[in-house]
Amino acid sequence: MTAPDPRRWRTLALLGVAQLMLIVDVTVVAIALPDMQADLGLDRAGVTWVASVYALVFGGLMLLGGKAADILGPRRLVLAGLALFVVASLLAGLAVAPAVLLLARALQGVGAAAMSPAALSVIARTFTGAELTRALGVWSALGGAGAAVGVLLGGVLTSGPGWPWVFYVNVPVGAVLLVGLLRSVRPLPGSGGRLDAGGSLLVTLATGAVVYGLVAAGDHGWLSAHTLLAVLAGLAGYVLFVLRARSAAVQLIDLAMLRRRPVLRGLGLIFVATALMISVFFLGSFTLRQVHGFTALQTGLSFLPVALGTILGSNLAGRVIPRWGVRVVSVAGLLVAAAGLAAAAGIVSMTALIVATSVAGFGIGATFVASAGSMFSAVRPQEAGVASGALSMFHEFGAATGVSAVSSVAATTLLAPGFDGFASGYWFAAAVAVLVGLASLARPRAVRRAG
Repeated sequence: MTAPDPRRWRTLALLGVAQLMLIVDVTVVAIALPDMQADLGLDRAGVTWVASVYALVFGGLMLLGGKAADILGPRRLVLAGLALFVVASLLAGLAVAPAVLLLARALQGVGAAAMSPAALSVIARTFTGAELTRALGVWSALGGAGAAVGVLLGGVLTSGPGWPWVFYVNVPVGAVLLVGLLRSVRPLPGSGGRLDAGGSLLVTLATGAVVYGLVAAGDHGWLSAHTLLAVLAGLAGYVLFVLRARSAAVQLIDLAMLRRRPVLRGLGLIFVATALMISVFFLGSFTLRQVHGFTALQTGLSFLPVALGTILGSNLAGRVIPRWGVRVVSVAGLLVAAAGLAAAAGIVSMTALIVATSVAGFGIGATFVASAGSMFSAVRPQEAGVASGALSMFHEFGAATGVSAVSSVAATTLLAPGFDGFASGYWFAAAVAVLVGLASLARPRAVRRAG
C-alpha cells in the first residue's frame, strides 16, 4: 500500500486558494462593471459580455480540461492553467479598450477551464478513504465562500485603487500559488489517448451563439433576425455535437448518461440556480449604485447577506434532503427564490432589496445542493468524474446565460437608470424560478444503479 503524500494537506490548501480565485472572478467583476462602463466606454452589450464571456469559456472548455488532465496528467494542466490565468489577469487590468478586456476575460476562462478540473483530479488521486471525503467537503464549500469574497473584494478594490485591481490582485496571489504548487504537487502520470477538441469547440460555439442571441434581444427585439438566427445557430451546434458524439471514437461525454431524468434534472437545476444568482448580483449592482447612490464598497458590503443566505440555504438543504428528497427541496428552494425576487421587484426600498435578495439567495443555495443530489443519485461510480465536469459546465453556462437574459430584459435601464427597468429584470427572474419549480414537481423515473 502506498504511503500517504506528506504534503497532501498543503497541496489541498494551495489548490483550494487557487480554485477560490477562479470562483471569485465570476462575481468580483459585477461590482466593478459600472466603473468599467464609464472608463472604457462600454455599451450595454459590452458590459454584458465582460460579465459573461469568462463564465462562458470557463464552462465551455471544462469537459475538455478534465479530459486533458486525464490524458496528459493533472499536474501539468494545473500549472499551465494557473499561469495562463495570471497572465490574462494582468492583461485585463492593463486594458484600455473594450476589445482587449474581452480578450483577456476569454483567456482567463481558458486558464480556469484547464486548472479547475485538473486540480480536482489531483485531490482525488492524492487523498483516499475518509480523508478524501474531508478534502472534497472543503472543495465543495468554496462555492459559497467565493461568492461572499467576490462581492466584498470587488467593492473594496473598485472604491479604493480602482477597477483594474479586481484583476491585478490575481497576479501576486497566482505567482505565490505557482511556486507553492511546483513544490507540493507530485508528478501524476496521464493515461494517454486523444482529446475531442472538436466536440468541445462545438459546445462552446453553440452556447456562445445562444448567449449572443440573448444579448441581441435587448437591442433588436426578441423576434428580430439578429436574435432568432443566433439562437437557431446555437441549437444547430448542439445537434451537431450530439451527432458527432454518436459516431466519434473519442467522446467528450457519454450521451446515455444525459438521457437519465435525474441527471437532466440536476443539470437543469444547476443551470437555473446559477443564472438566478448571477442575475441577483448583476441587477443588484446597478440598482444599488444607480438608483440608491451606493458606492462600490457599500454595494459589496450589501451583498454579503446574499452570500450568507446562500451558504445557509446550502447547509440546510444538505441536512433535509435525506428526509425530504431532492424533488421537495428543489421545488421549495426555487419558490423561496421566486418570492425573494418578486419582493425585490415590487418594493422600492434599499433595505427591502437587500433583505429580499438575501431570501432569494437562501432558496438558490438550497437549489444548488438539490441539483448535485439529483445528478449523483443516477450516476454510477465510474461516471462520477464526467458527471462533475458536466455539472460544472452547466454552472458556468448558467452564469453566462443569466446575465445575458436579465441584461436584455432591463436593457434601456442600464443606459438610463430607473427602478422600473431593474424591476422588470427581477420579475423575469422570479417568473423563471416559479416555472422551473413547477416543472420540478414531475417525478423522475427510477434508475438502476450499477455497483
